Amino acid sequence: MKLSAKARYAVRILLDLAQHDARGPIRTADISERTGVTVRFIEQILKPLKKAGLVQSTRGAAGGYTLAEKPESINLARVIRTIEGGLSLTRCCDTPGNCARVDTCRTHRAWVHVTQVMEAELAAISLRDLQDDENPDGPGPCAP
Repeated sequence: MKLSAKARYAVRILLDLAQHDARGPIRTADISERTGVTVRFIEQILKPLKKAGLVQSTRGAAGGYTLAEKPESINLARVIRTIEGGLSLTRCCDTPGNCARVDTCRTHRAWVHVTQVMEAELAAISLRDLQDDENPDGPGPCAP
């Protein structure tokens, strides 16, 4: 399974907001400059994040975006689920009724198990964990 660029960038954008939260609302142009993501793509990504209650916006000359919650309450599973629509490896993990073979499939339990493990690992990593990573080029929370 590969994460889409949109999901990876969503984490990058949220992390940028977390790191610059003390400055007040952050403009998309500033996020773009620091993250390397275009303003247009940032705006597309912020829409579902705002709808999910992860970010809030402020209008006006001093407007921009801020996190709607503390960085420690936003985990990677939630962000990816918001952007991707789910975390399952297969459709049958989400809705077993989607597959006529679910009762006889020898691999179904494996896909469900791997999906659950992956979701638990992603849920265990918050934006605060990423903020606290002292060496951004090092292994960070992904290290064994």
